[in-house]
Amino acid sequence: MSTATPSKTTRKPAVKSKAKTPSAGRGKLVIVESPAKAKTIGRYLGRGYTVKASMGHVRDLPKSTMGVNVDADFEPKYLIPRDKSKLVKELKSSVQAHKEIYLATDPDREGEAIAWHLVAATEAENKPVHRVVFHEITPSAVTAAMEHPREIDMDLVDAQQARRILDRIVGYSVSPLLWKKVKRGLSAGRVQSAAMRIVVEREREIEAFQPVEYWSLDADLTKLTDGKSTKRDQFRASINRIRGRKAELATGEEANDIVAQLDGAKWQVETVQRRQTRRKPQPPFTTSTLQQEASRKLGYSVRRTMQLAQELYEGVDLGAEGTQGLITYMRTDSTNISSQVQQDTRGVIAERFGSEYVPGTAPIYKSRAKGAQEAHEAIRPTNPARDPQSVKSFLSAPQFRLYNLVWQRYMASQMAPALLDSTRADIAAGTAVEIEAKSAPFIFRATGSIVTFQGWMAIYQTGRDEGETDELDKGALPELAEGEPLDILKLLPEQHFTQPPPRFTEATLVKALEEQGIGRPSTYVPTIATLQARNYVTLEERKLVPTELGFVVNDLLVEHFPDIFDVNFTSQMEAELDDIASGERDWVPTLAEFYAPFTATLKNAEQTMERVKIRDEPTDEVCEKCGSPMVIKLGKFGKFMACSAFPECRNSKPLLTRIGVECPTCHQGEIVERRSKRGRKFYGCERYPDCDFVSWNKPVKEPCPNCGGVLGEIGRGGERLKCNSCGWQGDKTAIVSEQ
Repeated sequence: MSTATPSKTTRKPAVKSKAKTPSAGRGKLVIVESPAKAKTIGRYLGRGYTVKASMGHVRDLPKSTMGVNVDADFEPKYLIPRDKSKLVKELKSSVQAHKEIYLATDPDREGEAIAWHLVAATEAENKPVHRVVFHEITPSAVTAAMEHPREIDMDLVDAQQARRILDRIVGYSVSPLLWKKVKRGLSAGRVQSAAMRIVVEREREIEAFQPVEYWSLDADLTKLTDGKSTKRDQFRASINRIRGRKAELATGEEANDIVAQLDGAKWQVETVQRRQTRRKPQPPFTTSTLQQEASRKLGYSVRRTMQLAQELYEGVDLGAEGTQGLITYMRTDSTNISSQVQQDTRGVIAERFGSEYVPGTAPIYKSRAKGAQEAHEAIRPTNPARDPQSVKSFLSAPQFRLYNLVWQRYMASQMAPALLDSTRADIAAGTAVEIEAKSAPFIFRATGSIVTFQGWMAIYQTGRDEGETDELDKGALPELAEGEPLDILKLLPEQHFTQPPPRFTEATLVKALEEQGIGRPSTYVPTIATLQARNYVTLEERKLVPTELGFVVNDLLVEHFPDIFDVNFTSQMEAELDDIASGERDWVPTLAEFYAPFTATLKNAEQTMERVKIRDEPTDEVCEKCGSPMVIKLGKFGKFMACSAFPECRNSKPLLTRIGVECPTCHQGEIVERRSKRGRKFYGCERYPDCDFVSWNKPVKEPCPNCGGVLGEIGRGGERLKCNSCGWQGDKTAIVSEQ
């Protein structure tokens, strides 16, 4: 790394938006973060502007040392990374060659800090430097932002810097302790370890869970219309009360005893309650809710979702319209929408759906996230009138699916509530005398709902997490009247067992982090990625499962750093960082309050933490070199196979996850699961590099019915198949059953 002068923020803004004296140079230089963004904005601004990309951060703390002088008010030592030195040199030349500098990095704390670092790295202090932010990348938004520049917000810079220094202190102090006590290559982090603790504690809940037996008892009933029963007359009711008490059936004997008592019973409608309910739409997307819904509906990982959202934000070439950003900034925890955009949206809704779909007043949503930055906007389409079908031909399939999701969710959020007619009927079962006296021993309950006005549901249906149900799933009840006799078709006793809480998916973990105030929109993706990269958790059927290493590291951290990696403490620190960003708290005293007890805890942990050895996993394989059993070991880059006779025998090889499919190219090897450098799963022949077959989609044994080529699983859960050769697609169940 090449060095730069150590920098420290001050309470005065370091950069003014206007210089006192004119500087040499011609034209205006705009610096953004990504080349795609630079290309789009360059087209909007035209002549007189030069647009360059910083490719993210241009300065950072050193990798080899902590880089923070804790004895000098936590002064950081920032360096220009070697791989950025050439780029920074070019940016510095551009700065000196232009008269005015506009820093248009992302509109969040990270972007504000990058802008501040750019000033120092390019020595732009003697130039007129302006800070502009683009919440959406459209010609009008870019023009408006350029006409209203501001100074760099040092409160936001301080908040980002405090987070960076805090996480550096924790990581560079605790990680070496884990190397010494467990194994090298491990890491600990303030947010990362709190997230890992949530996953581990959920897994322990699952392991400790003791299922409890219980029984349900349903009755399939029918009313008689003109002496006949049609399918529309039939419905299902569940036992609700037994002799005035809530029905609770613990055993099959209890359920069967009631079935016996109901033999020959009379059935009659006792009460009917009808009511109209309003179902309000969900708010427009925040980062967290977008990641959750894209996981539920599209099967996207949080990383994939944010990658696609970045592409839609930075701009897509729409042919005659030119390059346009299709969505607003995608890292936000606010649900606000500008009043002007809301008015435009109401006009679009009235035109497309009718005036009855426009609510009386524009809805206002309050973010549920702790510390949400309400000054920002939610994720929405930049132009509500630009429906997904109108841009489909310009987007990749994944881009289209995500834009469609954002557009539908936003439009629905601005529409009138749906109206539902809900019916609840209590059905009495007993003797004729008991029913007449309103003292029937058994009461069954049936519920049903129908939509009488779709409202926002005309365009959108909210996704559900595992185990969630909707009252509309039951459909409508037939028209029932109090005192109406019914016929019993069938009694359905059924055994059940209580279920443990579900494992976290990436999306539900993000939801838990947001609800508990851990991390912020920009941290969700790297936090989950780090847990997987360090092999603390694995992804099994889209569920996060802690590894043995994850359990060990979590338990050590919780035992020896009970406060630092406590969920509530981490949430409290996030709130304090928010206070720094709003100017209500100074960053140096905040770090000082944290550092004193942390160093005492760290010193105690260094003395008391015992060394832990991760056990090797036995296998059935035998070493081809010495005949000893092979074991699965955990290395810096994940699991691998090694000889148990190490160090006498140093034989090792990659751990291959076989899927039971013969390689369709060489017909000698077997297809195995692999990981790309970025951690993305793909499939290839075990004989690589002798055989170069690869596929992003998981191959199946059955050949393509159209061309005989290789079929791979696609869609959420791999329920559909696609041919790698001819592109044919079909339902997996149908293909497998035919074969």
